[in-house]
Amino acid sequence: MRIDVGALYAFAWRQAPRLPGAVLRGAANLGADVAWLRRGGGVRRLEANLARVRPDLSRAQVRRLSRAGMRSYLRYFGEAFALSGASREQIDARVRAVGLDRVVEHTREGRAVVLALGHLGNWDLAGAWATRAVAPVTTVAERLEPPEVFDEFLRFRESIGLRILALGDGDVFRQLVRGVRTGGAGLFPLLADRDLTHSGVEVDLFGRRARVAAGPAALSLATGAPLLTTLITYERLHGERRRRARSPWGIVISFVPVAPVGDDVPRADRVRVLTQAWVDALAAGIADSPQDWHMLQRVFVEDLDPVRYAATRARAGETDAQSAADEAGTVRP
Repeated sequence: MRIDVGALYAFAWRQAPRLPGAVLRGAANLGADVAWLRRGGGVRRLEANLARVRPDLSRAQVRRLSRAGMRSYLRYFGEAFALSGASREQIDARVRAVGLDRVVEHTREGRAVVLALGHLGNWDLAGAWATRAVAPVTTVAERLEPPEVFDEFLRFRESIGLRILALGDGDVFRQLVRGVRTGGAGLFPLLADRDLTHSGVEVDLFGRRARVAAGPAALSLATGAPLLTTLITYERLHGERRRRARSPWGIVISFVPVAPVGDDVPRADRVRVLTQAWVDALAAGIADSPQDWHMLQRVFVEDLDPVRYAATRARAGETDAQSAADEAGTVRP
């Protein structure tokens, strides 16, 4: 029997806001634990990635960490399905921003800011809060299959105030450049800790080679907009804040400035150098909260098929990182 995934997502978005929070969280934890016990391909990949983050852990300890990771991942989905039913007070209570002044100093003057994100925590909750509390948010979404699933995610993200550019609809990078240059104050967060194009950048990540998206660095360099690494991790809520949030969980959004590339760096190397800088800050955040890194896909070069990876590099050319960065980092669930 064929499952209509699009209809399933639509049902979840309609029904989740009506469920008591405790029921939804319990269902998410149950789903996470079942997936963890089954130890399918996604869980095994998560464990392999976490073993690179925490090489000091034993296999049994990595296994336990992956259970916390799956609970964090399914918590994100449960919260996303119910987010359209959350009030402004609840959203505000669930978010704590660190280093926000580093962003506001630019948006207050009418300038756009580029944010490099990893698949950490709940980026949809962060976007729903930021687009109202800081500045309008524009980002890029990967087209998912089946198309009905992408349409549901698109409607959801637009419903919480985000402007979404779909990867593959025209020249997304040019649209981003135009938005940064002419749109005034705005936030341009790009999920970029995994390359979904043929124009990524190879960097050092936890002492190993990994391929990430060139978008954040390329957009910052093309427009002159400041670049900040943005870390989103979960935290337990207590007392009055928990009551207002109507949830035991909130998120911390940490904004970490990335130093501009020096004039002595050759033009062809600037995207790579700036990308490595934001990746270093991201790695520090992942190391602090590895359970919140929702990376169930291959990101390290040693895990990629060598023949396909060689073909990817050949298609990209990789002779000029600046011109190779014609695609932006993308959002995926």
